[in-house]
Amino acid sequence: MSTIKKQLGQKIKEIRKLRGMTQEQLAEIVGIGISNISYIETGKFAPSIENFEKVVKALDVEPYELYEFSSKTTSEMREEIIKKLNSDDELLKMIYKFYKSIK
Repeated sequence: MSTIKKQLGQKIKEIRKLRGMTQEQLAEIVGIGISNISYIETGKFAPSIENFEKVVKALDVEPYELYEFSSKTTSEMREEIIKKLNSDDELLKMIYKFYKSIK
């Protein structure tokens, strides 16, 4: 399985969930079956250009945003952030203020 297809699928799934959309809703907007959305999100299929455009529109993103991949796992990101917060009190205070403002 292509790494890019898998990363693209993961990104589509991540943004879909952030938008509060189900696979069914995205499938309906794009005009394809739910199983096809599932295959795209798992990296088994890549969307056609036409369907990619519809996904971009449905998710309200720019096309390039779906190809901005992080090479780090969430565990690696968490560890990096915790190390930084443990060594930078000002950053910790700033992030805490942000956290409180969105809580």
